[in-house]
Amino acid sequence: MARMRFLHVIQRYYPYVGGSELYFQELGERLAAEGHHVTVLTTDAWDLDHFWAPGRRRVEEAFAVHNGVRIMRYPVQRVPGPPIVYPVLRRLLVELGKVPGTVPVVRRLSQLTPRVPELRRYLATTSDHYDLVNTTNITLDFTIVPSLAFAQRRRIPHVCTPFIHLGEPGNRYILRYYSQPHQIDLLRKSAAVLTQTSRETAFLLQQRIPLDHLHEIGGWIRPEALEGGDGGRFRARHNISAPIVLSIGATAYDKGTMHVVEAVQRLWRQGLDVHLVLIASNVLAQFERYWEELEPSTRARITLIKAAPHSEKLDALAAANVFALPSRTDSFGIVFLEAWYYGLPTIGANAGGIPDVIQHGRDGYLVRFGDTQQLAVYIEQLLHDPARAGAMGKRGRAKVMAEMTFEKKFQRLLGVYQAVTATSGRSPAGRDARPPHR
Repeated sequence: MARMRFLHVIQRYYPYVGGSELYFQELGERLAAEGHHVTVLTTDAWDLDHFWAPGRRRVEEAFAVHNGVRIMRYPVQRVPGPPIVYPVLRRLLVELGKVPGTVPVVRRLSQLTPRVPELRRYLATTSDHYDLVNTTNITLDFTIVPSLAFAQRRRIPHVCTPFIHLGEPGNRYILRYYSQPHQIDLLRKSAAVLTQTSRETAFLLQQRIPLDHLHEIGGWIRPEALEGGDGGRFRARHNISAPIVLSIGATAYDKGTMHVVEAVQRLWRQGLDVHLVLIASNVLAQFERYWEELEPSTRARITLIKAAPHSEKLDALAAANVFALPSRTDSFGIVFLEAWYYGLPTIGANAGGIPDVIQHGRDGYLVRFGDTQQLAVYIEQLLHDPARAGAMGKRGRAKVMAEMTFEKKFQRLLGVYQAVTATSGRSPAGRDARPPHR
C-alpha cells in the first residue's frame, strides 16, 4: 500500500482512554508505524458531559504528536443555558426527524450544541491533503457532519465507524439517538461503514445501508499490551483480601454501574464477603451524586479508582475473580476481551452488541439490563464454583486469541482503506503532497 494521508475525526482522544478512543488510537498508531501520515481532529473534552455541562474536565494541550500521530484538539462551545438544554434538543431532533422531509433541517439543528467552530474552520480552510476521512460515534454527529462535507468537497472517501448502541431488545430508548434519519443519511453517503457486530450490521441493512458498504470489524486486544498484571500487588496496595468483582469503564446508569453496586449489596446482605472494584475511565456527574449518597459503610467495601493508569488496570484484572459490565450502551465491549485475556468469567447485559460477544453459559452470562437480582445470582454462582468460573474464563481467552487480536483486525481495516481509496480514483496525496501543517 502506497504511503497515504489519513484523517481521523473523533470527539475525544488520547490521553483520554475509552473503547472508541483506544480503537482509533491503536489503529492510527499502527498506520503511522507503517509509514502513513495520520492526523486526528478532536475536542478538548475529557469528561463526556463536558459536551453539555460546564465545569467538567478537559484536556488543555491543543496540539501534540503522540506515537507518530498528529493530534489537533479544538475547544467545545455550548449554547448558553443549563445542561438540560442538550438532552432537550436531542429529544426534539428525534421527534422532528419523524416528520418526512426534515433531514436537512434536523442536520442543521444537530450542529447547534455542542459546537466546535475551530474544527469546522480547519476543515473549511485547510490546504492539507488527505486520502481518506474516518469519523466515529454517530450520536455525537456535530463532528461528523462537517467531516463528511469536507470529504465530499475534496472528493475523497468518507468512512464512518458509528459504534451504534442498539440498546435493549424491543426498546428504542437508547437506539433512537443513534438512528435518526439524518444520521442514517450520513451513513448512506459514506464510502464504507465499519461495524462491530453482526447485530449492528443487520440493523444497518434494515436501514437500507448498502451491503457492500458494510464491513464488520469488531473489537480487539493487543496481547503484548496486556502483559504484566500482578494481582497480589493490587490486593496489597488496596488492602483487599476478599473475592473481587471488577467493573471497568465509564461509571454511569446506562453502563450498569449502579446495578453492579446494588447486586453486590444483595450479596452482602446474604453474608457473602466480596469486594467491588470500579475502575472509572470517566465519572459522570450522575454517578458522583449516587456515590456521595451511599452510606460510608458501603463505600468502604468498594474501591473506586478514577482515571487509573494502564498498569493499575492490569493489576486489577489479575486480582479479580469476576468481571461485570451489565451495560446497555456498548456496541462491542473491548473490556470483556481484556477480562478474558486474564481468564475471568464475564457478565454483561443482553443489550447492544454484547450478545454477539458473550456466549451465554459458555464464556460468561447475560442478564436483562437492570436485573440486579439475576446479576447477584450469577456473581454468587461464579464465586462459589471456581471450576465453572475458570472454565468460562479459559474458553473466553481461547476465543480472543483465535479471533480477536489486533493483527487479525488490522488487516481487515487496512483492506477497507485500500479498497475505498482505490475506488476513489485519486492518486495518494502522500506521494506528491507536502506534509500536513497546523
